[in-house]
Amino acid sequence: MPAEPTHEPEYDVLARETVYLMTSSDQPPIWTVPDIGRELETHDPEALVRPLVCAGLLYRTGDGYVFASPAAFKMVAMVGHII
Repeated sequence: MPAEPTHEPEYDVLARETVYLMTSSDQPPIWTVPDIGRELETHDPEALVRPLVCAGLLYRTGDGYVFASPAAFKMVAMVGHII
């Protein structure tokens, strides 16, 4: 079983940025996990995506793609996102 990622401030910021990326209207609606890693310049994108999937903010397809859930869009609408 893989080790759980540590919850450091940088990790939380990257997780939040992942949700913002996935819910942005000027980005593609569906991503591969490696593409998320390249976009956010992180060496372990799976460590960002896995907890977000478990929390219900992202959905994962059988062929390795992820996309934002309705809960992710609601979260962004509630807390806002300042670029």
